[in-house]
Amino acid sequence: MCKIGYFYTDCLVPMVGNNPYATSEENSTELSINAEVYSLPSRKLVVLQLRSIFIKYKSKPFCEKLLSWVKSSNCAKVIVLSSSHSYHRNDLQLCSTPFRYLLTPSLQKSVQNQIKCLNWEEMEKSPCIPEIDDSEFCIQIPGGGITKTLYDESCSEEIPMAVLLKFVSEGDNIPDAFGLVEYLNEWLQIIKPRLQCDDPKASALPWKMPSSWRLLFGSGLPPALF
Repeated sequence: MCKIGYFYTDCLVPMVGNNPYATSEENSTELSINAEVYSLPSRKLVVLQLRSIFIKYKSKPFCEKLLSWVKSSNCAKVIVLSSSHSYHRNDLQLCSTPFRYLLTPSLQKSVQNQIKCLNWEEMEKSPCIPEIDDSEFCIQIPGGGITKTLYDESCSEEIPMAVLLKFVSEGDNIPDAFGLVEYLNEWLQIIKPRLQCDDPKASALPWKMPSSWRLLFGSGLPPALF
C-alpha cells in the first residue's frame, strides 16, 4: 500500500516521527504524523491509521468528522479494526474464539450470508449496568476507545460499517495484530495464502512486519551493564 495523504484533525495529540514502514535508508527519513491515509487501488481499499491518543473531550468531534468524510467519499463499506480488554470477558467468551464482529443494519443485509459462512461469532450484549440485575442489555467494548461511538453513530446514520475486534491483554500485541488482520482476510481475501511454508509456526499468509516493530520494546540492554 502507498501513502496518499493524511487526515487533518485537531482532536489527536500532535505527533511526528520517522517512516514506520521504512524499507531502505532512502525512505527511512520520511516523516509520518498522527493520522495517515494509505491506498491499495487494485483492491479499491483505503486505510486510515491512527498513531496518537485523543485530546480530552475531542473523541466525539473526531468521530463526527471521520464519519462525515466517510459519507462524502461514498465508501462502499467501512471496517473498523479494534480490540477489547480480555479481562472483561464472561465465561462464554473465555471458552470460545477471541475474535468478535459487529455489523450495522445497513451493512448486515448485504454481507450477512458471507459472515455466516465464516462461522464468526457476533459480539454479545451485556448488562448496561452490571451491578443491577434487571439492567437492559447493550453492546459494550471496554478498552475499545472510539469503537462503540463509531458503531452507534453509524447505526443511526445508516453507514455500512463492520467492526472486527479481538480480546487482548497488555504487553506484546504483535501476535494480536497478525491475528486480527488474518481474521479480516478470511472475509475480504486481500491476499492469498502461501502454497507451502517450511516453518510450521509462521503465518500462512505472507504478511510483512513493519521495520519499526523491531524496536517495540526499545533497543535492548546496553552492553556496558555486563
